[in-house]
Amino acid sequence: MNTLMRSNGGLPSLIENIFSRDMNDFFSQTAMQNVPAVNVVEHNDGFRIEVAAPGLKKEDFKLNLNHNNLTISAYKEERQEQQPTNGTNGESQQGQQNRQNQEKYARREFSYTSFQRTFMLPSSVDADQIKASYEDGVLKIEIPKREEAKVKPPRQIEIGG
Repeated sequence: MNTLMRSNGGLPSLIENIFSRDMNDFFSQTAMQNVPAVNVVEHNDGFRIEVAAPGLKKEDFKLNLNHNNLTISAYKEERQEQQPTNGTNGESQQGQQNRQNQEKYARREFSYTSFQRTFMLPSSVDADQIKASYEDGVLKIEIPKREEAKVKPPRQIEIGG
């Protein structure tokens, strides 16, 4: 969703424009680094949102609709562990037993994948008929338009006498 910038009357406009533009670009790029690429397609019958999210499963996604705001989010945690080696390193038997009672890892890595994107849907959509599918690393969300919002083909109007 778009953020609103408020003008600060204390800064000269040239400095304000340069600073605001550069900071907006920086924060936009930083925020978008962990967000998957999205295509939004409009066709006669509705819209389709395509989210490129390879490596996830459909269970990792959540779709929420609240007052025509569609929020797409995903969360996945992966754990990779390397168990410590069983070397005594000259420790006494008591020292080894104390060490075994404590959790120690030579290496443990956690990998998290999460993102959230919100799209404001137009009032012309039929929110009750939204459907989603996930295949080949792409989440597809079909958002149909209401019948009265669909583009109708041109028709000939007969002139009465």
